[in-house]
Amino acid sequence: MNSRLSTWIILGLTLTFLIGPFLIIIAAALSAGNNLAFPPQGLSLKWFIKVFEVESFRASFGVSMFLAIFGTLAALVLGVPAAYAMTRFKVPGAETVKLIVSSPIIVPGIIVGLALLQYFVIPLGVGIGLALFLAHTALILPYAVRVVSASMENLRVDMEEAALMLGCTRFGAFRRIVLPNIRGGVLAAFILGFVTSFNQVPVSLFLSGPGLRTLPIDMIAYMEINYDPSVAALSALLAFMSIGIVFAAERFIGLSRYV
Repeated sequence: MNSRLSTWIILGLTLTFLIGPFLIIIAAALSAGNNLAFPPQGLSLKWFIKVFEVESFRASFGVSMFLAIFGTLAALVLGVPAAYAMTRFKVPGAETVKLIVSSPIIVPGIIVGLALLQYFVIPLGVGIGLALFLAHTALILPYAVRVVSASMENLRVDMEEAALMLGCTRFGAFRRIVLPNIRGGVLAAFILGFVTSFNQVPVSLFLSGPGLRTLPIDMIAYMEINYDPSVAALSALLAFMSIGIVFAAERFIGLSRYV
């Protein structure tokens, strides 16, 4: 009995630690007061409405959506062939390639952002928009390679070999046999990459500039001037969006099977 009670206590404390900050943000977002505070000063939805009225939020949301969608697509264009090559062929230096591909995950984001700014953007005069796009693509690439590689390893090789023996080209076998069978992994990689890119802060902090900021960076800049609950309301909306995407992915493709 004591063992079961201890288990429930530990579970409750763990859930409180994980969900507690999220609940506090929602409560603060529902405050009727003019300052961000907890407990809330009354209840109101006015700050959720104000989120859609702030021009900078709308503009930065568009930037974040563009980077998340097209950065993830670019990472998949690079990552799917790389995963296919590393799982189907004996690539010289495959372990080194995997280490290089995984480096954006291993190295802290703030170091990646500073290095790109110091040694790529400033010396070469690269535009902030292009630098942001390339940085987000590089950060998402490891997820694309790892998730698609897991799908490739679970796919029977003889299915592809049978297509080749029947006269199909290597590209034709990939398009007709391999790609349809790993589409769940590709979609899972896209969702993980999208969420990772959209919520990225350290790299975007160094590579954002006037007139071009991602939504998380714009939220930080907004709080330097305004301390109202609209940031909490926007945080709650973004959290609900991320949770909804992950739950939908789990419901329709079984996301947990690929990560």
